Amino acid sequence: MKKNHFLLLIGLLFSIAFVLGACGAAEEEDNANNVDETENGNAEEGADEGTDEATETADFSVAMVTDVGGVDDKSFNQSAWEGIQAFGEENGLSKGEGFDYAQSDADADYMPNLNRLIQQDYNLIFGIGYKLADALGQVAGQNPDTNFAIIDSVVEGDNVASVTFKEQQGSFLVGVAAALKSESGQVGFVGGEESELIKRFEIGYRAGVAAVDPDIEVDVQYADSFAAIDKGKAIASDMYNGGIDVIYHASGATGNGVFAQAKDIKNSDPDANVWVIGVDRDQYEEGQIGDTNVTLTSMLKRVDVAVQTVSQQALEGEFPGGELLALGIEDDAVGVAKTNEEAYTDEIDSTVEEWKQKILDGEVEVPSTEEDLASYLDSL
Repeated sequence: MKKNHFLLLIGLLFSIAFVLGACGAAEEEDNANNVDETENGNAEEGADEGTDEATETADFSVAMVTDVGGVDDKSFNQSAWEGIQAFGEENGLSKGEGFDYAQSDADADYMPNLNRLIQQDYNLIFGIGYKLADALGQVAGQNPDTNFAIIDSVVEGDNVASVTFKEQQGSFLVGVAAALKSESGQVGFVGGEESELIKRFEIGYRAGVAAVDPDIEVDVQYADSFAAIDKGKAIASDMYNGGIDVIYHASGATGNGVFAQAKDIKNSDPDANVWVIGVDRDQYEEGQIGDTNVTLTSMLKRVDVAVQTVSQQALEGEFPGGELLALGIEDDAVGVAKTNEEAYTDEIDSTVEEWKQKILDGEVEVPSTEEDLASYLDSL
């Protein structure tokens, strides 16, 4: 009898142990399943967020319409296109798949090019240059659901961002450099089409030259075109033959002719003292001839940065529609290239930097009109 009670007790203990073990295993399995579900949930949530970001980029597209200088003008339009390409690369887009441009060979192309890009459902469309202002203003009013941006002009509209630059400031600085580099006491300025915009380049340059030496002569000529390479070359030839040794151009593709003439002269006479000051982007490469370079410096106008910045804002839902962005030295939007270290000496650089600081400190208000320039010259 005692033996039977003992065996019953042993069986009962084994049963209890089995039940407890099974419960523990089930709980561990449940915990494991919960962890897996949590991890899978987090992974799916992260995947969803990544998909949302990819979808946002994939759904966004940007394009630009050039002026007649063309996308490869080595100046203004090219700088804008480089900004769009940089934006595209940063956001995983490619030409024709997220960004593109429309080439304008004549003023009459502006409206058709803008309308074509609108029909292709681009979210943001840039008009590169003040000459596109009228056409862009018209299509912007007709297409309120599309965002537009104009470079170098102001267009009213809640769906238009206007980007301008203080070109006179950067031009003043290269004017200082030209005056310091000139040995003949004569420098030149070649403009594309005369306008309020290009006058800012001219006036700022003349003021910078005068700041160093009011007696230096500045010859100003306009080619009446931003795409007349031959005319740019002819004007430069007359200037250099007349004793001018430094020419600053603000003429788009016309300026390629200025570079061509300087290089022709240098090729014929390696000792010739002829220099070109580029515009908008660093045009050092345009001045290369053999082992020397005729590009003294360039007035940097960061159209590329402005285009890239506005594009990114639009992608992120922060498009500055209806706003005017006026960019200058204080924004690092205009400046001076220092690539040609042999020609753009430390002495020139230090003097230019002194004048730059005076502008930043408000000691110098760079003129932008003939009236302002006259007052400035009287104060010297």
